[in-house]
Amino acid sequence: MALHKPYADIPGTVIFDADQSRKGYWLNHFCMSLMKPENRQRFLADRRAYLDEWPMTEEQKQAVLDGDLNRCIQLGGNIYFLAKLGATHGKSFQQMAGSMTGMTEEEYRAMMLRGGRSIEGNRHLGEDGDAQPHRQPQGHGSGRLL
Repeated sequence: MALHKPYADIPGTVIFDADQSRKGYWLNHFCMSLMKPENRQRFLADRRAYLDEWPMTEEQKQAVLDGDLNRCIQLGGNIYFLAKLGATHGKSFQQMAGSMTGMTEEEYRAMMLRGGRSIEGNRHLGEDGDAQPHRQPQGHGSGRLL
């Protein structure tokens, strides 16, 4: 029986819980492998061949090949592990986060320096805030590393 997850309706947010952890286990292990220079070199030399060494789903592998961070998160990726993938492609965490929110690095940095998004209208799905799904780029071609 699935647990009740009252946090499941936070707009634009995938909570990394036990279910996400299980789903992304191999995706996150792959990302951690990129901490070693020799693995980064192998991955960049032949991304598909390196990914095929990992028992990830085809959907997870495709998200990595597409550089689609938002999709990786939906498929169980943890942002702290995915940061290794971003760094492998020469991206800073701010560049990654900006791309995932449809902002430039500078726009993302400025928003965070202002205190982030307002909580008003962003507590639950259906409210009228800027983090509501209809105002988000997730799943609409952004969040790409490449």
